[in-house]
Amino acid sequence: MAITNLKIDPEKLWGDLMETAKIGATEKGGINRLTLTDLDRQVRDWFRARAQSLGATVTVDDMGAMFARRPGQRNDVPPIAIGSHLDTQPTGGKFDGCLGVHAALEVLRVLHEAGYETFAPIEAVNWTNEEGSRFTPAMVSSGVFAGAFDHGWASSRPDRSGVTFGEALKAIGYRGDVRCGENHPLSAFFELHIEQGPNLEIEGKDIGIVTGVQGIRWFEVTVTGAERHAGTTPMPARRDALLAAARMVERINSIAVANAPLAVTTVGLIEAKPNSPNVVAGEVFFTVDIRHPEAGTLAKMEEALGRIVAEMTESSKCEIAIKKILDQPPVKFDPGCIAAVRAAAQEGGYSTRDIVSGAGHDAGYVSRVAPASMVFVPCKDGISHNEAEYTSKEQCAAGAQVLLRAVLAYDRQLAERYAEKR
Repeated sequence: MAITNLKIDPEKLWGDLMETAKIGATEKGGINRLTLTDLDRQVRDWFRARAQSLGATVTVDDMGAMFARRPGQRNDVPPIAIGSHLDTQPTGGKFDGCLGVHAALEVLRVLHEAGYETFAPIEAVNWTNEEGSRFTPAMVSSGVFAGAFDHGWASSRPDRSGVTFGEALKAIGYRGDVRCGENHPLSAFFELHIEQGPNLEIEGKDIGIVTGVQGIRWFEVTVTGAERHAGTTPMPARRDALLAAARMVERINSIAVANAPLAVTTVGLIEAKPNSPNVVAGEVFFTVDIRHPEAGTLAKMEEALGRIVAEMTESSKCEIAIKKILDQPPVKFDPGCIAAVRAAAQEGGYSTRDIVSGAGHDAGYVSRVAPASMVFVPCKDGISHNEAEYTSKEQCAAGAQVLLRAVLAYDRQLAERYAEKR
């Protein structure tokens, strides 16, 4: 069968998205499916069953990453991998990550039902803990796969209740025997994702051709003061950890303002102890997320954060500890993979724009060990990490069709390369 005859089925792709959206569904139409919970187990079971029904062999590594492999003509050739993640934010939407996994399965379905034999194996992937909401940092299994994180360190990361990543993985029955990243080369990796920003929608473009990912650094900050009675402790005698943290949050925002327009800084999680209305806070924990496309500017932003910590330690009478837990340098994707996406979009008649991702993605880490790129589709009003997140059936299908064509084009190139080596 000719490649041009292979078509994504919008109804089947949408139907699968809506079916799994019921697992962890929220009243406002989103999904709360935190990684390594029982809900995550349920959607993993669904992924496994669907992949196996399409003739794929499913394996799971010891970081919980799932790989559904469809054989090719040359199974000694490393697979072309496609996929994303199925975990969500606590108030997540239906499309972030999920679209990429479902599109990968839809590619397998199209190939399976057409009886189309690719040169290399094709592998649909569900990465573990991309969101980083329950266990920090984000993208932990793809990070271990690519050698960015130490395996033991990642397995021992605790959630806020003290349960470690490894314990939670074992509890849901998805800790595989294969060591993550070991003896698992890839010929390439393609990831379809919603943009999570407004650019494609504003410009009326169908497809984002992702050329890279901006740099990301995450920090954990602990401010330690002294718990005191709110009614009897005079203001000058206080060591108020929450007041110190609040002043830091405002100054952290000013780092982004000073490095506008591309810089962003976020304090997204904050916890005060003892969290009582009539007790001066003795300890505050919060996270800091800083991002910029240029490594030099990102370093300047981290230096500014360090100065804020030092100055606030001196002025607040509190002790302040800061720990960097994620350092993802700016990523430039593989020119060959980018070209495959660009050609696929043009062949399909879709309008495009090149884009650097503001959000982190598993493809960013995988690009350290394999050629990689991404396909973006618009999301309404640029909203993501929100239950109102929405991408239309037609937009999802367009992205999946570009993914299919890009994978098949890259597969042809692989066949030609191996033929030349003979």
